[in-house]
Amino acid sequence: MKVALLTSSRADFGIQLPLLHAITQDPFFQLTIIAFGSHLDERFGATISEVRREFSGHIIELPPVLGADAAVDISQAMARTMDQFSGVWRDSSFDMIVALGDRYEMFAAVSAALPFGIPVAHLHGGETTMGAIDNALRHSITHMSRLHFTSAEPYRQRVIQLIGRDDHVYGTGALSVDNLRTMKLLTIPEIQERFGVDLSKPTVLVTYHPETVRQDSMEEHWREFSEALHQLALRYRLLVTLPNADTKGLQLRAKWAEFLRIVPQAIGVDSLGSLGYLSCMANASFLLGNSSSGYIEASCFPKYVIDVGERQTGRFVTPNILRCPISASAILGAVERIENEPLVTFGHPYGDGFAADRMVNFMKSYT
Repeated sequence: MKVALLTSSRADFGIQLPLLHAITQDPFFQLTIIAFGSHLDERFGATISEVRREFSGHIIELPPVLGADAAVDISQAMARTMDQFSGVWRDSSFDMIVALGDRYEMFAAVSAALPFGIPVAHLHGGETTMGAIDNALRHSITHMSRLHFTSAEPYRQRVIQLIGRDDHVYGTGALSVDNLRTMKLLTIPEIQERFGVDLSKPTVLVTYHPETVRQDSMEEHWREFSEALHQLALRYRLLVTLPNADTKGLQLRAKWAEFLRIVPQAIGVDSLGSLGYLSCMANASFLLGNSSSGYIEASCFPKYVIDVGERQTGRFVTPNILRCPISASAILGAVERIENEPLVTFGHPYGDGFAADRMVNFMKSYT
């Protein structure tokens, strides 16, 4: 079976590593990775290097198409990505496409495949994120897909609701749990040697993206969020993973650059890679921001998460997550609660760490 695995950014690539390795090790499959979106964009860290390091097989590398970060630029990037992939699907022969998630780049790639009739296996369908345009894109990809690999039972049920049937809708669990089961996480000295971050001191892992549904609020949100960070920097180090290629994402990166310039306790990185990110998460005091990793990966340790704003509204909330508005006082209040309340243990809902094996078996049996 000839499989095309799509990756548009650091975020989806790290998650898909267990599936990439499982497909590569099975002679039934002939794998091609198609790297596009921000992977070859220097402004977002040129994370194509991570793809090349992990996979020595056939990679189709598509040049970046995002100009700036206004709404019109995102719209134009979607059109250009569809144009790129119309040529890819015309010139290549694949039996199946693997697509993860909900980003506009992924939507464009899958949309371009629809007229060609190539079956799509969709990962992480059924989830809801009301504060981002990703929500509509994710559900659209679900409707264009034939196999569905969901991370938790509530999301499997939502996919069934969306498509009106339950055939080829599988509760595989999340690949991120596979990563945590199989990876040997870095020690604190190894993290310091590799990334220059000393996690023996109290450190907050920060990932904060724009709310793409509420674009007009970005300036106000940043003022409140950065005020909280200035206060936290008086007693914590801050490890910041910079935002992806979203609407106003470059503007937010510019604000982060100024913040990092004047706050010596903060360190910013484009990408830690999957191993680095999970290792830092394991050793951080807590997570702060609005990343989906605060919902899935952090629940497996478990690790406290302060999720701000509406970007992730609609996801399943586990006991380690404190949701609060993008307000300096609310964020600092949540930190005070974390500092004074031990986290109770609980069972996370995202599977047993064998999602990749299930996905491979379902792909092989698909007819």
